[in-house]
Amino acid sequence: MELRKEIEPQLEIAEKLYPEILKSIMDYTDFVDENGDEENIEYQKLESKIHNLTGKDMSKYNLWEWWEGEGAEVLSFRIVLPNPLKVEDITKEELSKIVCNRLEGFDNCLLNKNEDNQSFKAQFHPYLTDYYHDFLKLNFKKTYNYPKIFGPQNDKNKRQFWLSNLEKTEKLWNNGIFQ
Repeated sequence: MELRKEIEPQLEIAEKLYPEILKSIMDYTDFVDENGDEENIEYQKLESKIHNLTGKDMSKYNLWEWWEGEGAEVLSFRIVLPNPLKVEDITKEELSKIVCNRLEGFDNCLLNKNEDNQSFKAQFHPYLTDYYHDFLKLNFKKTYNYPKIFGPQNDKNKRQFWLSNLEKTEKLWNNGIFQ
């Protein structure tokens, strides 16, 4: 089963914006290395430029300390990937596919079998988990709770266990907006 286009990440948009955002971040880093930016004037210019290109709230991103995280490439990808959409009439089968294949099994469903490992999709495929969690937060507001669904659980004897993918799907579905 294929997920509807509005459920999947908009990788085409991300791929178009990615080179410009990455270059902007790297140019800013070079500028700071050479000149400093104690007043954050150049940082504010960078934030404004990226916000204008993506429409995203830039306060969620740390543009000057990317080297402490996953690197400028992953930061740029996270910035350019459009936020998930609110989708009407999600089916339980679609929810199950998201939980079982996109989050937990994270299959290679977005990649063509013959896809070059250097392609944009292949390069950033491992970083889409956050996108799907954001999708669930948006579309299953009443039932999405990361620790209670995707985190470790404790039984009555305080032994730790994890919910199965079926149990995760049921917890998201039950009392959800799509009953």
